[in-house]
Amino acid sequence: MGELDVLSASLGHVPSRDGITLVPLAEEHRSDLKAVCAEDAAIWDIYPVNFGPDGFDAAFDALLVRTDRIVFAVHDAGKLVGMSGYIITAIDKQTVEIGNSYIPPSARGTGLNGRLKRLMIDHAFAVGIRRIELRADDRNGRSKAAITKIGATFEGKLRQERITWTGFVRDTCVYSILASEWPNHSTVG
Repeated sequence: MGELDVLSASLGHVPSRDGITLVPLAEEHRSDLKAVCAEDAAIWDIYPVNFGPDGFDAAFDALLVRTDRIVFAVHDAGKLVGMSGYIITAIDKQTVEIGNSYIPPSARGTGLNGRLKRLMIDHAFAVGIRRIELRADDRNGRSKAAITKIGATFEGKLRQERITWTGFVRDTCVYSILASEWPNHSTVG
């Protein structure tokens, strides 16, 4: 097993903290996650992939077989409340993206997203990642505000970067956090 494989494998073992447990996404999460994703059917129009009621099963199946992602079912106080993951397309550069993130309206504004992202960022830096990217559709003001709130730096906008499942050609806002600028990055365990 090479150094990059070890780094990638280490990302998949996030310790629980602050009531949050991340469990590698698996078939056993399908029905609960489908119900959670259905709580905001309208949001999927500005996501690149449709995890809404009419697209969930196909999107879930596709996500389970992706080899460039480590996606987790997010549990808060033992209850499944969403998903998030590491996109590992640049791990050879000690860079990952945090993406595939969704939490339902019932958990928004509760501090869950901040606790979740801090846990994932702390863990990534602890295992040797030096740069984390976060991306959001330019139309998704809530996600952009949440990314800024955790301390990410806006790097720019990739114009017409992708075509979403609806056929919309989206502009993608790119943010980053470096290990050297993350509070207590050297003491995370």
